[in-house]
Amino acid sequence: MRRFRICAPLITLLLLAASHGLPALAQDGASETVSLDSPATGQAPKGVDALLTELKRERDPEAANRLTEDLMETWNDSDSATVDLLMQWALTAAAEKRNAAALDFLDQAIVLKPDFVGAWNQRATLHYTMGNYKKAVSDINRVLALEPRHFGALAGLAAILSERGSEEMALKAWERYLEIYPADRQAQEIVTKLSEKLAGSRT
Repeated sequence: MRRFRICAPLITLLLLAASHGLPALAQDGASETVSLDSPATGQAPKGVDALLTELKRERDPEAANRLTEDLMETWNDSDSATVDLLMQWALTAAAEKRNAAALDFLDQAIVLKPDFVGAWNQRATLHYTMGNYKKAVSDINRVLALEPRHFGALAGLAAILSERGSEEMALKAWERYLEIYPADRQAQEIVTKLSEKLAGSRT
């Protein structure tokens, strides 16, 4: 199918953004000093609500992109060293095309922490890249039940709906996405083209 191929790079960036938001783990026996002090600015890290409020107000694409990176990092923080390790293993396995192993690691992460948005979103991403759209949508729905403002999950849902020919529902998903992340110009372009196509099909 060739429905709005412009979706592909955007979805890949959004859904796979989880790989850049996972907490770093010590490697090769290296030790890491963890500071409990506040950042040098004297300000505590911003929470999800504050970041999403800024994202909704931000009109500069680059500044908005930095906010999405902060949000992904927050959403991918499990507060569990074991779950974080499973997530890292899953990313490595997926990169090496060992999808069965990656799914197993993510299943374990979800069992250990069923309310962890990051694990559900990463598993949805893997199912999406494997072409398992039904399973991807099931996991996306779980992400959105836990966090309705998860723009990455909304983008993934919109892409799948477009691929399956449900373009009116895809448009609604993209519109919800832009309510959260209005500075995304590629998403704006997708909405414009999809709206024009649907308007033309009604005449």
